[in-house]
Amino acid sequence: MITSLQLTNFKGWKHTGPIRMAPLTVLFGTNSSGKSSLGQFLLMLKQTVDSSDRKLVINPGDGNTPVNLGSFEELIHGRNASRKLEFCFTWELPEPLNVRDPRSKFRCTGDRMQFLAEVGTIGEKHAALAVHRFEYGLMNGRQDVLRVSVVRQDSAKGEYKLEASPYVLIRKTGRGWALGAPTKFYRFPDQIPAYYQNADFVQDFSLQIEELFRSVSYLGPLRNKGERLYNWGGGEPESVGDSGENTISALLAAKDRRINTAKSKTKKAFQQLVAEQLQQLELIDEFDIRQISSHRKEYEVKVRTPGSLQLVDIPDVGFGISQVLPVVVQCFYAPPGAIVFIEQPELHLHPRAQAHLADLFIDVLASRERGIDRKIQLVIETHSEHFLYRLQRRIAEASADHPINADQVAAYFAHSTGTESKLDPLEFNSDGDILNWPENFFGDGMGDLIEKSKAAARRHQHQHKRKQAEAP
Repeated sequence: MITSLQLTNFKGWKHTGPIRMAPLTVLFGTNSSGKSSLGQFLLMLKQTVDSSDRKLVINPGDGNTPVNLGSFEELIHGRNASRKLEFCFTWELPEPLNVRDPRSKFRCTGDRMQFLAEVGTIGEKHAALAVHRFEYGLMNGRQDVLRVSVVRQDSAKGEYKLEASPYVLIRKTGRGWALGAPTKFYRFPDQIPAYYQNADFVQDFSLQIEELFRSVSYLGPLRNKGERLYNWGGGEPESVGDSGENTISALLAAKDRRINTAKSKTKKAFQQLVAEQLQQLELIDEFDIRQISSHRKEYEVKVRTPGSLQLVDIPDVGFGISQVLPVVVQCFYAPPGAIVFIEQPELHLHPRAQAHLADLFIDVLASRERGIDRKIQLVIETHSEHFLYRLQRRIAEASADHPINADQVAAYFAHSTGTESKLDPLEFNSDGDILNWPENFFGDGMGDLIEKSKAAARRHQHQHKRKQAEAP
C-alpha cells in the first residue's frame, strides 16, 4: 500500500505537498482541477516499469498505454522543460526486507520504503531526459535504517555516484572509474555489482519498486458496453482491463476463488459474491453466466432486473449495469496487496446506487481470501456527493457489517487557481463529519435554494400587485 505521495512540477501541480494515502483514498474536485493527474502519475510510473525499453527514463505513453501524456514538455508544469520533475512516495512492503553487509557486522530490517527522484533534461541543442538523482530509504516503522542514492555528477561525461548511509560501500580493486547512468527512473546502474564488493543488495530495492507498480491496476471512466456473447479460452487476465474489456474473462477465471467480506461472514464463490454486490446496488435480482455449449468458447451473461420476470442479455437492460460490473469484478478479482485506481465508478448510476458504492468499497477493504486479509488499496476519483454521504454515515456507524473508520479514509478536494492546482485534505472526525467542508464543494446547492425562494417571492408579489390593480 502506498502511504504517501508528493509531486513537484507535474502537469497542473507546481507542488502538491505531502499527500497522505489510506486504504480508501478518494479524490473529489472541479473539472480540470488536476485530480486525474494524481492517478495519471502513478500510471505513468507503472507503464515505465512494464516497458521493455530499459533506456526509457519515464514512459509518458502512447495510444496503447493506460495514459498518454505526450512529451516531457507537455507533462511538466507550465510546459517549461527546463524544470525538473520531482516526486516522492512511501509504501509498505509485503514482507520485511533484510540487508546484511558481508564485509562488516552491519544488519538492518525494514517494513516500508521511500523513494524520491529528480528527472529532467540535459544538453541544449539535443535535449535528452535523464535521472538527476534518486534515493531509496529503507524504514522500520517511521525510522530510517538505510539510505542509498544515485546522483548525477556535474560533468560533461554524465557520470553518476553511488552513496549510502550509514552503510559503508567498498569499491573493488581496479574499478576506480565512475558509474554510468541508471536504467529507467529507478534502477541502479548495471555496473554496480562489478564495481562494489558489498552493493548487490541494491537490486533488491529496484525489485521492490517493480513489485509495487505491477500491483497497480486501472479502470477508466468509460467502460465497454455489454455484449451478447463473450469469448473465453480459459486464460487468466491480469485485470478486467482499462475499459473493462476483460471483465467476463476475469469472472470465469475466478470461478474457483472463495472470498468473504468480513471475518464473521461466510465465504462466497466469486460469481455469487459479484451477483450479491450487484443486488446490493439494487441493479439486479439475478445474475448468471452460461456457456453456449460444451464445445464452444462462447458465453452469454444473463440478468434479471428488479420487477422483471425474465432473464435477458446485458445489452437489453440499463447501461448502468454494464458500466458498474467491471468495477465490482476488478475490486474482488485484484490479487492481495493490489492498488486499484478507478475513475468515476458512479457513471450512469442512479443516486441510490451511487451511495451503495461506498458499501461496496468498504466490503472490498474488509475482504478476506483463504483466511487472510486481502489488503486492497482503492484510489477513487469521483464527483458523487451520494457516495460521500454514505461514506460519512458508515464512518459514524462503524459497525461490524461496515467496518470503516476515519483513519482508513483519505479524501481530498482538488481545485485550480488558474495557474496551478491545489489540494485540500478533508478532515473527518469519528462521527463522519467533515470539519473543513470546502466552499461550494458540490456546487452552490444552498445558493440555488435561496435564489429559488427569492424568485418565488418576487412572482407571488407580482401576482398580488396585479390582482390589486385589477380589483374594482
